[in-house]
Amino acid sequence: MEGPGFIQVYTGNGKGKTTASLGMALRAAGHGYKTIMIQFMKGKIDYGELKARKMLEPYLEIVQAGGPHFIKKGSPSADDIRMANQGLERAREAFAGAAYDIVILDELNVAIDFGLIPVGRAVELIRQKPGNVELIITGRYAPREILDLADLVTEMKEIKHYYQKGVQARDGIEK
Repeated sequence: MEGPGFIQVYTGNGKGKTTASLGMALRAAGHGYKTIMIQFMKGKIDYGELKARKMLEPYLEIVQAGGPHFIKKGSPSADDIRMANQGLERAREAFAGAAYDIVILDELNVAIDFGLIPVGRAVELIRQKPGNVELIITGRYAPREILDLADLVTEMKEIKHYYQKGVQARDGIEK
């Protein structure tokens, strides 16, 4: 990738944080750049991006670092903590291997907020980012320590959402 890589954070209670990061990966693939997305707290759910990545190989890799269940905030299981920390380790390997131009840590902020990953470990990883790698961090509840390290912060703010009318997550739109 040309030039320096920056740290971008997409946070807030509105829709579109993961979608924005996937848009970046799509744009990067068009220029021949390689992206790895590590999805914290997500696993074995039929997300559209998992199907689409096959069309974008070898430019997009997605690693899920979570299970197919919801996690109760404040009382994660040992297995949930283990999977999240494996995701953090995979990100560390991605930085060290220099095979990726973009690293996306999807829902990292939520994983920190839910107690799966200590904020200090996440900050330590972020500080290991190579200078030419773009790092994108998504999820609600971005901690101040991560916001302070970021070069770009976008807050998605919910004004109105059709969930309020009882609409469930739809294939190709929310999942």
